[in-house]
Amino acid sequence: MKLRSMTTTCLLSLACLAPTTGWAQNPHFVGTPTATFSGNNANACFKESGLGSNVLITYLASANGTATYVCVNSGGQCPNAANKITVSGPVSATGTFSSGKNGTISQCLQIPPPGPGTFTCPSGQTRTLAQVSYSGITITDTTTPVGPVPTKPSSLSATLFTCP
Repeated sequence: MKLRSMTTTCLLSLACLAPTTGWAQNPHFVGTPTATFSGNNANACFKESGLGSNVLITYLASANGTATYVCVNSGGQCPNAANKITVSGPVSATGTFSSGKNGTISQCLQIPPPGPGTFTCPSGQTRTLAQVSYSGITITDTTTPVGPVPTKPSSLSATLFTCP
């Protein structure tokens, strides 16, 4: 009976010491995540280390977004000043990436601007995104979890089209 108990204890000890593909000791973002424009989107880029090998990690990039849409005719003009809409609200993007053999993920997520909803333009005019801004941009590792961590800068804004 004593031998069986000792064997069980040894096997349990070995199982605890065996390498696993579980979580590493210290998942963390390396440096400060950054935000830039990529077209009309906010591009939230990050590097996270301290992850296990070949682990799938899901990220959430989020912000408050504001977008102004206008109607533009074929001559590049905005014929009616009232023919525009400004929309605001939370915007986000998610992505799942593998940590690979080194336990590190370096990626970017593109956060789109708020959509125009049901705003349409009259026949012969095109709906155009004129201005866009993002504030409170953050990145979160939702798997381990780590974050939300603010990007630098945490706000972006651009004028993409000006009505003459």
